[in-house]
Amino acid sequence: MRLRSTLVTEFPSENSQVDADAAPAADAETTDTNTPATKPSWRKRAAIVAAIAVPALVASGAGVAHAHKSVALDVDGQVEQVSTFAGSVQGVLAKQGVTLGEHDIVSPDPNAALTEGATIVVRTAKPIEVMIDGATHTIWTTADDTAGALAELAASGRSASIVAASRSTERQELSLPLITDGKVKLIVAGEEREIDVEGETTLEGLLLKAEVKLGEHDDVKITPADNNTVIVTIDRVELGERTETEDLPFATTEQKSGDLFVGESKVVTAGKAGVITRIYETVSVNGKETSAKLKDEQRTEPTAKVVAIGTKKRPAPKPAPAKAAPAKRSTAASSGGSSSAGSTGGAAPTSGVWARLAQCESGGNPRAVSASGTYHGLYQFSVATWRSVGGSGLPSQASPAEQTKRAQILQQRAGWGQWPACSAKLGLR
Repeated sequence: MRLRSTLVTEFPSENSQVDADAAPAADAETTDTNTPATKPSWRKRAAIVAAIAVPALVASGAGVAHAHKSVALDVDGQVEQVSTFAGSVQGVLAKQGVTLGEHDIVSPDPNAALTEGATIVVRTAKPIEVMIDGATHTIWTTADDTAGALAELAASGRSASIVAASRSTERQELSLPLITDGKVKLIVAGEEREIDVEGETTLEGLLLKAEVKLGEHDDVKITPADNNTVIVTIDRVELGERTETEDLPFATTEQKSGDLFVGESKVVTAGKAGVITRIYETVSVNGKETSAKLKDEQRTEPTAKVVAIGTKKRPAPKPAPAKAAPAKRSTAASSGGSSSAGSTGGAAPTSGVWARLAQCESGGNPRAVSASGTYHGLYQFSVATWRSVGGSGLPSQASPAEQTKRAQILQQRAGWGQWPACSAKLGLR
């Protein structure tokens, strides 16, 4: 007599519940507990339970059904010799305290009449959760271990795996051992190795033997392979945070100011860039980020730069009084000397291009000094440029004629670009 190992699922499948026939109260039976108990592997068990649909044993009569019999009772590989007066298989099971679950299998049929020397085989079904086509199903199996259950599914044409641990679900405690007398291909963060298993081992036992510790969020997946081999894949999963920033440029605005002369400008408010700070919750698998979800975003607006532009007209310069001594100094300067700090001889030009340039740069005032103190005189020389063309002291302290002379030297050397705004305004370049 052979009993086929079966898998029962909670998706479309028919399962029958066996109703027990109570044995007569007068029946008595004894159990031989000295018979060695054996627990075959799932392959051997499959051979034992290979044919559940066997013809029911037919009792030859009421007298025979209640005659004393000696039978073997095999419950999940634990075999006992039972001496009984029960007339049916169910009667023996009831007397031995064996309660059948909805998905358990038994052979012969529980309602079959009992015969001398019969072997009653009971296999208890256990539930496991598997992934089939991306969906989770509960499978009831009489296989000895996880590898056997997956192999039976594969043999039936259904590719399945077991998710033993996942960050999205609570860690599943396997109701079956992992494998019995086989091989395990262990893949941890992409690194593969093979482990031989003698006897029975659990997933926890395998990881202990391999010296592999699971992280809080690691994924563990069990899939079948050929030749009594199971694949255990562990993906190292880390949850973290990542911060990104994005600069926001500031704008520049101008506003008119009657406090500044035409051609002058002043920064009223310094510009400052803004920033967007984004915080992401990240998931990394085996060291590579696989997903990121925006957790928080903070925005600091930029501060605009404000520049005041002068609108006040410069006053007309008062002509400097002519003096004999400064005139001589000017003549000497024209021969190659430079003016002294106190030189005031010579008048500003009143016509021509140099008069127009002086009017644009300083309003025609030879003593003009910029608000920053950097630029001096008719042509708004910097001290460094003034000295590069032979001047000494401050340009605003030299005579208008001396300033014009130095301006002409500078123009000959470097062109009208030395006065970019005014030369462009006057059409000189």
